[in-house]
Amino acid sequence: MGFMLPSRETPADQVRALMARKDAIEAELDAQASILKANDSTMETLLLDADGFPRADIDVWAVRHARVRIIELRNDLAAIMDRIMEGLQNVYDSGLAAAAEPVDAPMSDSVSPDALLPFAKVDGVAPGSPAATSGLLREDLVLSFGALTRSSFGSSSLQPLAEYVATQENREVVVKVLRGANETLNLTFIPRRNWGGRGLLGCHIVPHNLA
Repeated sequence: MGFMLPSRETPADQVRALMARKDAIEAELDAQASILKANDSTMETLLLDADGFPRADIDVWAVRHARVRIIELRNDLAAIMDRIMEGLQNVYDSGLAAAAEPVDAPMSDSVSPDALLPFAKVDGVAPGSPAATSGLLREDLVLSFGALTRSSFGSSSLQPLAEYVATQENREVVVKVLRGANETLNLTFIPRRNWGGRGLLGCHIVPHNLA
């Protein structure tokens, strides 16, 4: 009777592999969309002329093939986004489990167990960006970003944040920040492309106290 060796991939490794697949799907979607654009067509453009014959001014076969492939790729993208979200949840659960391990020093009664600690600092915000629209300011400290908190990060890398943002494109994300000494704010982000600059957020965030 055979047996399977346990996978050495961590939940984070699995998410990165899924993200690479997502990027590949999006690249092919762009390529197929360029075929439609080259033929001055969309997903709804009529391909027959007034007499019911294939139009002679466009490559009808190429447009039809591109449309079918775009539909397939959109379905693949939706499915892999669901898998990425499940994978990210496993990453977060692992971080929370590690954070919940008992420590020798007792917790002070004055500290709430739900207290959020900053894990990132805003180093810059581009004008007109989704970050600027949300009200984010330079020097803000990030306490939570959607489902992410300080316990979601196991090292000094903010890679989980980049992976999470990529799954939230065109969706509302609530971000809690600490501004100044004691002002806590909830900001609503909508990560998106084509806002006029680089990235989905338009801000530069650096690790803060991620030792």
